[in-house]
Amino acid sequence: MNQKEIVLSGIRPTGNLHLGNYFGAVKNFVKMQETNECFFFIADYHSLTTHPKPKDLQGNVRQVLIEYLAAGLDIEKSTLYLQSDLPETAELYLFLNMNAYLGELERVTTFKEKARKQPNNVNAGLLTYPTLMAADIIIHKAHKVPVGKDQEQNLEMTRTFARRFNHMYGLEYFPIPTAYNFGEQLVKIPGLDGSGKMGKSEGEGNAIFLNDEPKVLKKKIMRAVTDSGPTQMNQEKPEAIQNLFTLMEVLSSPDTVEYFDDQYNKCTIRYGDLKKQLAEDVIQFTEPFRQKIKELSSNDAIIQKVMDIGAEKARVSAQRTIKEVREIIGFRKIH
Repeated sequence: MNQKEIVLSGIRPTGNLHLGNYFGAVKNFVKMQETNECFFFIADYHSLTTHPKPKDLQGNVRQVLIEYLAAGLDIEKSTLYLQSDLPETAELYLFLNMNAYLGELERVTTFKEKARKQPNNVNAGLLTYPTLMAADIIIHKAHKVPVGKDQEQNLEMTRTFARRFNHMYGLEYFPIPTAYNFGEQLVKIPGLDGSGKMGKSEGEGNAIFLNDEPKVLKKKIMRAVTDSGPTQMNQEKPEAIQNLFTLMEVLSSPDTVEYFDDQYNKCTIRYGDLKKQLAEDVIQFTEPFRQKIKELSSNDAIIQKVMDIGAEKARVSAQRTIKEVREIIGFRKIH
């Protein structure tokens, strides 16, 4: 019997991976697959709430798959699959919706936010996002789910739906999943616009993507927000400057950080020099990812094989769960 904890995480197929994604999640996924039974899926069903064009959806799914493989997800060590390759998830989603209540779904913060942002497209998929997320998780009987702050309420809903199913049918069938806590190793990567985190929606120049070409990277970093420089020895760094130092702490050598920190404290820092050094270090760090992305992008056969292997592995777990759930509910037994 497998003693490893089952961990599951979904990846939305929206754009390219940036350093914030890598240090905030993917680097930890790569570690997790060494010690847990991991399921990583690309959430293409979820993306339908914003009505993407078929060509865009296919392109985004392919790109995300390529970049996660380039970042170190290993199909020998974990199960990487497309959500749409698992019709069992849709079936479990239907069963969970039968016992999910309108009032509780309408109270979900992410639903209210999305409804405000897209008032002309408040669809049932947005409303029932928590039940689809729950189906994604409990179809594999996952114990742990790495979630950001914005998804904590949805995970709590998953726990509610799993408990409700267990209670309705009088047995402890689904494990009650908990958040996977990365502890101290979680690094928040700031953006280049002087405030907040790195993100795709914060504007083109804010994020450093794993597949950015060196020229693009250099231009973005040289344009990063700074101020006119410190006016007093050892003064506190304003947010925009601290952001550049945070990036440097993650990507440069300790000696480099110490040198520029010392220059700042002595009021002799030249931001142009700091940015040039940071750009060099970022280019060096992202080079292996860039090469791997290029290599995988030109090999359709490998991508197809990865998707086929992932679907096959994921179906073993999902089909077993659906067969048992149908029997528990009272549907005709499948022989």
